[in-house]
Amino acid sequence: MPFALLPCSDRPQNVEKSMKRYTFAFLTIAIAFTLVAFDLPLITGPRPAGACGWGEGGGQSYVPQRRDQGNAYAARPALTKEQARQLISRHVTKLNPELTVGPVNDAGELYEAEIYSKDNEVVQIIGVDKRSGRLALIN
Repeated sequence: MPFALLPCSDRPQNVEKSMKRYTFAFLTIAIAFTLVAFDLPLITGPRPAGACGWGEGGGQSYVPQRRDQGNAYAARPALTKEQARQLISRHVTKLNPELTVGPVNDAGELYEAEIYSKDNEVVQIIGVDKRSGRLALIN
């Protein structure tokens, strides 16, 4: 009698074992493919966030004040003290409207400004790069 015509209860044991083995192999391959295809953050780590769709995630190369394409810094004049003060005050008032910006001092490649609290205590010193407009925490 041919094998296909046997009822389920009469099938040999080795067919059931091979079906279990093929099912296990198929599921293992499917899970491995899923892990590779979807690039799990557990394997590769998190992707860097694009801050507002521009540059790095709000950190190292994020310059919200000057969004120039390419190397246009050479063609642009350096920031003035007043422009630096405006950049700093706009940034500080966004973070905390109760803080105020003190005098802006020329420190070579940077302009430095002290940030004061309500009680006239220096909270932070912020620097602004004259060429790029990038903000940097000094202390």
